[in-house]
Amino acid sequence: MIVLVFAGLVLLAHFYLWHRMVRSTTGPGRLRKVLSWGVVGLAALVVATFVGSRMEFGHWLAWPGYVWLALMFYLLVFLVVLEVPRAVAAFFVRRVERRAAPEPEPVPAMAGGAPAIPEPAPEAPPMSRRLFLGRATATVAGVGALGTVGYGMSSALGDPVIERVKVALPKLDARLSGLRFAVVSDIHLGPLTGRGHTERIVRMINGLEADVVAIVGDLVDGSVAQLGALAQPLKSLESRYGAYFVTGNHEYFAPSGPLEWIEELDQLGVRSLRNQRVEIKHQGAVLDLAGVNDLNGESAGDGPDFDKALGGRDTSRSTVLLAHQPVQVEQAARHGVDLQLSGHTHGGQIAPFNLVVGLQQPVVSGLATVDGVQVYVTRGAGFWGPPVRVGAPPEITMLELRA
Repeated sequence: MIVLVFAGLVLLAHFYLWHRMVRSTTGPGRLRKVLSWGVVGLAALVVATFVGSRMEFGHWLAWPGYVWLALMFYLLVFLVVLEVPRAVAAFFVRRVERRAAPEPEPVPAMAGGAPAIPEPAPEAPPMSRRLFLGRATATVAGVGALGTVGYGMSSALGDPVIERVKVALPKLDARLSGLRFAVVSDIHLGPLTGRGHTERIVRMINGLEADVVAIVGDLVDGSVAQLGALAQPLKSLESRYGAYFVTGNHEYFAPSGPLEWIEELDQLGVRSLRNQRVEIKHQGAVLDLAGVNDLNGESAGDGPDFDKALGGRDTSRSTVLLAHQPVQVEQAARHGVDLQLSGHTHGGQIAPFNLVVGLQQPVVSGLATVDGVQVYVTRGAGFWGPPVRVGAPPEITMLELRA
């Protein structure tokens, strides 16, 4: 059912693009036919890209399919925004055409009183002003979409931004003040990323000289067999008290589930907190660091268990929770968590999707307080789907705790 709805939306979007980018810019003929079939092929490419992402041949479709998906989206955005000025311009064009239409001339009489048959006037090119208006609209939308996607690709494929954040925790032992977390999420190793993507992230994290590294889910988009080589640089992560990982929703999309990645990360020196907690001992004081599984694990019997992760602890200590989705703060609040570190949202990744994400998650990016719990949501260091980020550059966070 979901596939049919998705295919229907893709067809509807491409029909609108055909109407505005082909039918409104060309006359009947060979060019219109060629462009029309091109739009049909692009619609098929989008569907094939999503279907093929689960199969071995998917990587061949990933680059053209996802780049076109981004272009399609921004063409739709620009064309929809231009509908109002286009309608106003079309109104004035019609008025000009009516005023420019020549008045009918009186028919002269022939000899004997019969009306003369006037010579037919040369026919003006039909809808020439409207054709110009259609082409102007398509040009503005095309240039806008290409420029936006080009900028978004340079952002997504470039170095993540280092965000430096200080968070004051009321219960924090003064001896823990200054404890530093390197927070990264949504790396999304997949068909559009190479080993260099992981190496760059590891190099940047190591340059922060953090006390703890927290990988907050959505590390991969595939199996260990497909992507294991891309994850190898993670064994070079450096921190004083170790690197920790919690599952995201995409770990449960992998063909064999998250367990093979849990084992792989263990081999790379990254410890997974599966509804567990550990003690971070720093300068004679102790901080509880807990992690819960992602909500998507519930359907596989591997969902979050806050009682297991947080029950029975010393509540006088401050607790930092790793949970992939910000919405999990609702349960964290009931367990007395002081700070939750999350990802998942990508900061919206492609504006204006940040407005849509805000309908599902309590925080889209940055630091906020929800139900008395401070939540920091990182935008993530990678991307999902199109290799494009607009208004939400990739991020690695250096988060420092303060008493």
